[in-house]
Amino acid sequence: MSDENEPGHGNSPAAWVAVVIMLIGIAGGTLAFWFDQALLVWISVGVVVLGLITGGVLAKLGYGVKGPRYAPKSHS
Repeated sequence: MSDENEPGHGNSPAAWVAVVIMLIGIAGGTLAFWFDQALLVWISVGVVVLGLITGGVLAKLGYGVKGPRYAPKSHS
């Protein structure tokens, strides 16, 4: 069914860092929206965009799924 050499769907350091940064931005934006703080909502949008850019940069530096610096872990 699945290829044994398949590294997974975004299971790389670049993807994890990007997702964690974006989750922090979304959580902060949600709280800021809840407390009616428009400036903090827009700052949180910037954090989400920063997470996207950071993931792309890390992938270009070789930490993506097919990058030379990524060593997939075996799933036992």
